[in-house]
Amino acid sequence: MERAGLPASNQTQGRGWPRAAGLFGVTMAASVVQPSVLVAVPFLILTALRGLKGTGLFVAAVLAMMLAVSGPRDGFWFMERGWAVLVGGGFVGVTMAAPDWRLSARLLAAVAGAYAVGALILVTGADAWETVDFAVSNAVEGGVATTLQAVELIRGGEALSPALAAAIHQTARAQADVFPALMAIASMSGLAVAWWLYARLRGEGDQAIGPVKHFRFNDHLVWLLIAGLLLSVTRWGDAVVRVGSNAVVFMGALYALRGSAVFMFISGGLSLFGYVMLAIALVLAAPVVVGVAMVVGIGDTWFDVRARLRETAV
Repeated sequence: MERAGLPASNQTQGRGWPRAAGLFGVTMAASVVQPSVLVAVPFLILTALRGLKGTGLFVAAVLAMMLAVSGPRDGFWFMERGWAVLVGGGFVGVTMAAPDWRLSARLLAAVAGAYAVGALILVTGADAWETVDFAVSNAVEGGVATTLQAVELIRGGEALSPALAAAIHQTARAQADVFPALMAIASMSGLAVAWWLYARLRGEGDQAIGPVKHFRFNDHLVWLLIAGLLLSVTRWGDAVVRVGSNAVVFMGALYALRGSAVFMFISGGLSLFGYVMLAIALVLAAPVVVGVAMVVGIGDTWFDVRARLRETAV
């Protein structure tokens, strides 16, 4: 039987906190809302419905106070917390209904359910999608403006070159276009961190997040990637192309992680030197590294490399 999405035979492998830290880094990088909200709200829902004692209750109280006082209480403040309630509630519901599912399956189910409910809300509200899209675009542009001001301050008042500033703004606009995919990625990683923190404070150890080398998900999701690719190249309108692009970005990220898992399984893990070299490769040639990982991950859908290697080793 599996616990917390991790096969029982692997529950003692390695330390869990570096995985949680890495996933929180993903949440920070991909989120267009406050990353802490995507961790704190699901954690509080877990605490309310499943219970905690001692230190866990103290942590929950601190997180609740931080959520209450952080940020101006505008429409975006309520929107990001509403989304966190949707994904957090969905994750807790799936976990309670199907505790033996892999963690990745529960995360995907929670995000899919939250998007289904969110879509219903947006469809029934007049100009609801336009309002959300405008709010997110403003938040992204505001973040870019703050970053540019900070860089200018660090440089002693010297502004960045117009070409570099324009490139940063262009990247921000692209990020705003695919924010649904980025939110799905950030939500999954944030939920995983919340689950790890809850299990840790509940005294269940720090193995709630399994090793990267065991990461996988339902093979049929490859059709979502294929559908996204097809929609991205159609001429059925900007809305359809945008839906396809978001599907490609989301599934591309999952398959890149799956490809990394295959590599980690084959190599047995990376040394400190290996992580340094990987970081350098990502800085110098991130599209190539991510692209290769995606291809390996997609190939694993049909070839199931890890299962074949296990059979060979027996």
